[in-house]
Amino acid sequence: MDDSVAADQNHVLEFRLPDLGEGLTDAELVSWAVAVGDRVELNQTIAEVETAKAQVALPSPFAGEVLELLAQPGDTVPVGAPLIRVATEYQAAERQSVLVGYGPEGETVSRRAAKNPVVHADPALNYPEIPGRPPATPAARKLARELGIDISFVAGSGPGGAVTVDDVRHAVPVSQPPARIQPEPGTESDESPRPSKPPVPTMRPDGGIIRPTPSERETRTPVSGVRKRTATAMVTSARTIPQASAFATTDFTASMELLDHLRSTESFSGLSLTPLALVAKATLAAMAEFPEINSWWDDEHKEIVTKHYVNLGIAVATDRGLLVPNVKEAQALSLRELCREIGWLADVARTGSARPADLRGGTFTISNVGVFGVDTGVPLVNPGEGAILCLGSIRKQPWVYRDELAVRWVTTLGLSFDHRMIDGEQGARFLSTVTSLLEDPLTLLGRV
Repeated sequence: MDDSVAADQNHVLEFRLPDLGEGLTDAELVSWAVAVGDRVELNQTIAEVETAKAQVALPSPFAGEVLELLAQPGDTVPVGAPLIRVATEYQAAERQSVLVGYGPEGETVSRRAAKNPVVHADPALNYPEIPGRPPATPAARKLARELGIDISFVAGSGPGGAVTVDDVRHAVPVSQPPARIQPEPGTESDESPRPSKPPVPTMRPDGGIIRPTPSERETRTPVSGVRKRTATAMVTSARTIPQASAFATTDFTASMELLDHLRSTESFSGLSLTPLALVAKATLAAMAEFPEINSWWDDEHKEIVTKHYVNLGIAVATDRGLLVPNVKEAQALSLRELCREIGWLADVARTGSARPADLRGGTFTISNVGVFGVDTGVPLVNPGEGAILCLGSIRKQPWVYRDELAVRWVTTLGLSFDHRMIDGEQGARFLSTVTSLLEDPLTLLGRV
């Protein structure tokens, strides 16, 4: 028998945050699905975490009784940091596996097992120290959430600068200045609910102005998850990729007519066939003629890397921020298959169930800003890609058609590209080919 196994065969193990893929270094704990004292089974979901890419349910790699939760919802937990301590049978937990479908193959996340469940620190100060965030007791974090206070802006007076309950209480802003004019009888009292509206200066009895306090004039929101990842990618794009843009306004009427026809066919029954799918198909067809569009610049080796496959990214606006899942091997799909894949990826992105694998490996992106009523845009090229196409709104407009003025469906496409490897002539010809295919979409029918 292993010397580290206690006589009762119980062993305390720590479940550490596993590597969730593509170099992600941390995740934000969204919620716990278990509590101290609960019995957990193998592969039972114990928590949900949000990475910069997706929201992920964490299954337990072993069965046992929950002894301690080592992080609070809202905490940013580094990869490899302990999340939970579980008392379990030693034989049932020989090793902790990386989550299936996440992280590098063949690697496991290291973990440390304590022989006896002894807590040496004061329980009131047993909090996880999260890099970039102030240490705080669980009680202080809980009180801050209840009071709506951002704990990252509270000065700590505890050991090591830890934020205590008293620190949070002292940080509560005074809701009303003492000199504020009292309401007249029969009017709204201080206890009455008020609609949420921007604070405005009020008058003192002596005619002076009472101005809102700084805490009422602005809100500070810690950046994490998708927003943090997006910010990093966009700064990298703006600083490292010299970008140029081209625009083309095109007659989309024939494409709209084709879409109406296809929606009535049995092949597309049950599918949400949108203009985006047809634009994606035209883009893929044009890319076959201009493979340099599906390339990226390897700055380290000073090489242009041309991909002979297309993982087509589709920008999706979600409650968590902008996500870009991509359709794998899109160049091999028919219009019907492409339509189905785009719809499915958009759904999983909006519901927070996209896997990290769905969001990595993109080679080209389409952003459909037209759904917000915008004519076009100048999107930034995603790092690791060479170009991005922007689809504007599709509207009925006056248009010269066969030398006569007519009302036609019209849209504007915008292309941003890495000017280090894509010349203006190449970008313009690629965009012109896309618009030509959309003006005469019957040429795409052989690929439907």
